[in-house]
Amino acid sequence: MSTGDVAKKKKKDAAKRLRGKNRPKIVAADLFCGAGGLTNGLAKAGIDVRVGVDIDRACEYPYTANNDSTFLLKSVAKLSAEDFDLGDDRSLKLLAGCAPCQPFSSYHQKATTKDRRWNLLNHFGRLAEEIQPDLITMENVPNLAKQKVFRRFVNRLKKQGFNVSHEVIDCSEFGVPQTRRRLVLLASKLGPISLMRKRKRKSKTVKQAIFKMPRLKAGQVYERDPLHQTSELSDLNLKRIQASTPGGTWRDWDEELVAPCHKRKTGKTYPGVYGRMSWSEPAPTITTQYFGFGNGRFGHPSQDRAISIREGAILQSFPKAYRFVERGEPIYLKTIGRLIGNAVPVKLGEAIGNTLIAHSKKYARNKPKKNSKSASA
Repeated sequence: MSTGDVAKKKKKDAAKRLRGKNRPKIVAADLFCGAGGLTNGLAKAGIDVRVGVDIDRACEYPYTANNDSTFLLKSVAKLSAEDFDLGDDRSLKLLAGCAPCQPFSSYHQKATTKDRRWNLLNHFGRLAEEIQPDLITMENVPNLAKQKVFRRFVNRLKKQGFNVSHEVIDCSEFGVPQTRRRLVLLASKLGPISLMRKRKRKSKTVKQAIFKMPRLKAGQVYERDPLHQTSELSDLNLKRIQASTPGGTWRDWDEELVAPCHKRKTGKTYPGVYGRMSWSEPAPTITTQYFGFGNGRFGHPSQDRAISIREGAILQSFPKAYRFVERGEPIYLKTIGRLIGNAVPVKLGEAIGNTLIAHSKKYARNKPKKNSKSASA
């Protein structure tokens, strides 16, 4: 390295240290943390996520193996401020999370207010009152915004002195190779806040995300990465995927390949299953059952198989080396598929984190002073 290069590097490192000193520290707790998508994204932005909370034991290994955070196996309904150590008043406190979205999802038509998950958002609001964070973020399905429980949640935050914004976004705007629409809420006691966007750029495509992944046949496992494995296909489904074109539908098939349910009048309006992804576009929404060819447009663009478990994680913007199962342990497609499909895309978490960092840098001097009664544990 030349003398000039050394001088430039020193100058760059000094500027980086200065930016770090000027950046207020944000300490966070991640409710409903799952496998750690939101935590990982927030950490990439520079937020110190101290603890993740979930009731699913399957989340513990991927959460702790990939994140410098503690995992707490506990129902949010039973949490209190005493369960958290978010530092002293020198740090800004963030309460983050994604309450289970199934009751509000358009895929879950039978859910009602009697579903025990329906009111978990109320416990999120209760914890906000107990912990007294400076910042809050929540991610969920767009349909939640239409529900009374969400409006009550927003009003509850406003009564606590939060500035609140929420909007429905397409994750492909934030570097996620997927057209996943989500509701993102941001709340701050420091000042007005909204999700920050970089300059408009082209969406990342399926080809950019997974084109270089090793080839597989249906039911095959890649030896160097057991998560790069695919579900088996029946003889009929093998013929169906061979008859499918990227971006096409089952309506393009010969009559004998079409499922009986799709021949009925009620089934003709569901063309979004048994399809291949397109190389030149972002993936469709990755659901908890994305590893099955018949569960959506989850067919590989050019290989006669559904996408692999690892490919689904990459399309959720998880790092390629993200660990979901301890080495040597069995891999259950349904379990890992659920963890990945339910996760907050890492790139979206990072965008939220960058917004919170920039916002706190701008408004940290406005941090409200807390009396001893309202201070968090």
